[in-house]
Amino acid sequence: MQSFSRGWSFLKQAWSMAFKDKDLLKPSIYALIVGMLVSVIGIVPIALAAFLFSGSLPGNIVVAVMGGIMVFVQFVITYIFSGMTAYLIFGYLSEGDGRMDKAWQIVRRDFLDLLTLAAASTVVNMLKNAANRNRRGGIASGLLRGAANLFSVLWTEASYLILPAMVIDNLNLKDGMQRVLNITKQNLLLIGISTVGVRWVTGLIGFALGFIGFVIAFAIGGGAAFLSGGFGAVTIIGIVIGAFVFFTFVMVASVINSYTSIAYHTCLYIWARDVEQAQTSGQPVQIPAPAPLAAVLG
Repeated sequence: MQSFSRGWSFLKQAWSMAFKDKDLLKPSIYALIVGMLVSVIGIVPIALAAFLFSGSLPGNIVVAVMGGIMVFVQFVITYIFSGMTAYLIFGYLSEGDGRMDKAWQIVRRDFLDLLTLAAASTVVNMLKNAANRNRRGGIASGLLRGAANLFSVLWTEASYLILPAMVIDNLNLKDGMQRVLNITKQNLLLIGISTVGVRWVTGLIGFALGFIGFVIAFAIGGGAAFLSGGFGAVTIIGIVIGAFVFFTFVMVASVINSYTSIAYHTCLYIWARDVEQAQTSGQPVQIPAPAPLAAVLG
């Protein structure tokens, strides 16, 4: 319960930063819009290929490759805008202002590194999906699925920390992974990860907003159908409006989850980075966490 309370407190702290500096939110909104556009455009050739070549091994390979490319592109979009958010938060905490022009410069500088991170995440995603599709083999198959899913969870958490390492300290994928591994071995991230339940809070908010959006959408669509007495123009308009309302709630939940998670992991990384530097230089003083995290941990 204390973990959830701290997660809620951090969310309020993170959004307090965003309300003071609106630039911090822009990349999360951009990522959502660009990701949706790419999905709409990319799903057409994949659906066409599945329709034309379904049932054949070459066709299945083509569809799988196209699907992998789509996943890779989505990861690239996510990491570009998430990297911008991480750097904007770093700029806000260190200089009092997160500047979009600097954030754009940073992601252009680290573009190739972000591509490698996206490629690694794509491979992890494909391995997890392949393991989950394999329902044969009994216990061995179940253990493989469990291991693949666990590795995917661990990689996702690691990627949240590798990303700020890339954009803040200009590290490539290999060095970023090594940096995160080192600070994890020293337990510099343990207190934050174990005592602040950000994931629980964002998950609950996402579920609540999705449920509320569905209820309102169903009421609008169902109400239009009831009032029109059948499937007519009024019903179609009601369904369209209901769908728009539902997806609006889902998009709001997505932005809340994306920004809050990035802010949390960026604060964790900055804190661990500062502690590591202090230990390396032999400073005996206790290094405070960044303000949003310090306010939660007390």
